Amino acid sequence: MKTAHFILIFCLLALASPFAYASDPSPLQDFCVAINDPKDAVFVNGKFCKDPKLAKAQDFYYSGLNIPRNTSNPVGSTVTPVNVAQIPGLNTLGISLVRIDYAPNGGLNPPHTHPRATEILVVVEGTLYVGFVTSNTDNRLITKVLYPGDVFVFPIGLIHFQFNVGKTNAVAFAALSSQNPGVITVANAVFGSNPPINPDVLVKAFQLDKNVVKNLQSKFWWANN
Repeated sequence: MKTAHFILIFCLLALASPFAYASDPSPLQDFCVAINDPKDAVFVNGKFCKDPKLAKAQDFYYSGLNIPRNTSNPVGSTVTPVNVAQIPGLNTLGISLVRIDYAPNGGLNPPHTHPRATEILVVVEGTLYVGFVTSNTDNRLITKVLYPGDVFVFPIGLIHFQFNVGKTNAVAFAALSSQNPGVITVANAVFGSNPPINPDVLVKAFQLDKNVVKNLQSKFWWANN
């Protein structure tokens, strides 16, 4: 009887596995250029697809990632995304790219998560202290100091960050395993939500004084990307 139960559970898990696969679905055609006009289009994976016969080079093109970005903001960094919003041809292809510029002496890409993507980052200029935190209950911090040419991976969904520990500008590029990886900046989500989370919730969750919570909620939280 136990063997029969085990086989049944195994079969149910096997059947459920395709629905639990946490990344963009595999494309069933060469490409699906995203288009906002539903006329003569097919709706696939959240976007209307242009007739493949009408696809052109511009649908798969973006220019300007060589240009340094302004990092004069509260966190000292700027993220330039290249996802399906910038390149419609990325639709259904399950990949995207970002450039990250960091100000000297403490430019920070704040703790955040990508709910739909693993990230692989390569440093081009400068020195970055990077890391991620494993899930409950370990919550183990895994960190590394990176130099030009170094590569680091941030697993899907885990909180991670990059911090410029050098005295010069830093630049990194990262690829993400989704056409639209999403980003949840922890401070923005918790203390800058709209409308605000009930302070009593945050007082108990963070074991903080209520005035401290209200002060944090009153601040302007910088959305980096």
